Amino acid sequence: MRADVYADAVATRIEGPLLFLKRTVKAGLNEAVEVIDTQGNVRLGRIAALDHETLTIEVLESTAGLDLDHTRVRFRGEPLTFGVGIGLLGRVFDGVGRAIDGGPAVAAQIRRRIDGRSINPAARSVPTDFIETGVTTIDLMNSLVRGQKLPIFSGAGLPHDQLAIQVARQARLRDVDAGEFALVFVAIGVPYDTAERFRREMEDSGVLEHTVLFLNLASDSSTQRLLAPRYALTAAEYLAFDAGKQVLVLMSDMTNYCEALREVSASHGEVPSRKGFPGYMYSDLASLYERAGSLRGQPGSLTQLPILTMPADDITHPIPDLTGYITEGQIVLDRDLDRLGIYPPVNVLPCLSRLMKDGTGKGFTHADHPDLANQLYAAYARAVHMRVLASVVGREGLSESDRQFLDFGDRFERELVNQQGARSLEQSMTLGWQLLRSLPATELHRLSDRQIVTYIKEQG
Repeated sequence: MRADVYADAVATRIEGPLLFLKRTVKAGLNEAVEVIDTQGNVRLGRIAALDHETLTIEVLESTAGLDLDHTRVRFRGEPLTFGVGIGLLGRVFDGVGRAIDGGPAVAAQIRRRIDGRSINPAARSVPTDFIETGVTTIDLMNSLVRGQKLPIFSGAGLPHDQLAIQVARQARLRDVDAGEFALVFVAIGVPYDTAERFRREMEDSGVLEHTVLFLNLASDSSTQRLLAPRYALTAAEYLAFDAGKQVLVLMSDMTNYCEALREVSASHGEVPSRKGFPGYMYSDLASLYERAGSLRGQPGSLTQLPILTMPADDITHPIPDLTGYITEGQIVLDRDLDRLGIYPPVNVLPCLSRLMKDGTGKGFTHADHPDLANQLYAAYARAVHMRVLASVVGREGLSESDRQFLDFGDRFERELVNQQGARSLEQSMTLGWQLLRSLPATELHRLSDRQIVTYIKEQG
């Protein structure tokens, strides 16, 4: 690493969060810089683009008040780094890793690059072991597995913030020998009142003791919004792969991140792709999501639960579309269920957890868990089909069996999807068996004879 270099920057223009300079020193892409104004105030930045003649600096704070004639720039000679240590737990940071809880600076045991370290795919182990969130539609129907990345697709006005808080308060490991559990919660581009709600809920519930909280506000620079999840994931990687903890990362809202990516890309003058987003958004999102996982020979794991709001509730929009390609499933919130007063308004039919089979069943949760989930899915899918048919021919035009499935669909939403407070997996399974007893045993094709005798007929 070379020594820090100060330069009397020859600034040519400022566009939004970008500062354009004539190139007078040797510098590298993504190198950290400090922009110093005439009052001596320091603003953090990084080199976003360069050529033989110019440098483009992303300023991570407001560029208001910068004087083009007297701005100085300090080149650090290294990428942006974050000092990490076990003292991160219980602390609150802004989007660029600065403590905002009034406490002392974290005693850093090591400084890590925020863009992460490359992981050899051969060093990864298959994600296994169940994480209980206390939410039935996740635990029973779309189980979360340690090392998985499972996004929540929401919409504007839906209660995804409340669901994020609920998962943060309730998530736990069922395996007592799995090690210590830790949470990294990062709010991206949220209003001040939402950020304070996150902070207050964490403090009041006692969850903050094993949580690292990052709060990036909507009023912060869009360039800072691009770095908030990277600082958070750097902290999570340390806790998982150095401290050996089982880490769950909640990121809300990734749509704000992508909007900031589009804004900064437009400032660079880059050619836009679908709906104005940059063509490299897929690889950019992958650089975040692929930091989840578990490694062979290391006890810790990093699990991601990113939350995004689908613009106009469009699941084919580039943000959820690309996210679905990278991650291992999705949990989808539904506006119609929300209007019915059902919380959490999870529409289970488009939901999917591709790694559920690796962390549930015998030896993980319960031997009959996968079959119960499959049967509930099949029964609810038929109930939704009966609703469409009943809208055409009326309820009276349905057979007795079809009317039973129609009633099952209503009970499924009111009693199983809708919940107040936390439910253990055992409570969720008991409720699932109770609902299936309202259907003819001859129609339960996803269950074995043993399961029908044990859970349906004997207790019917």
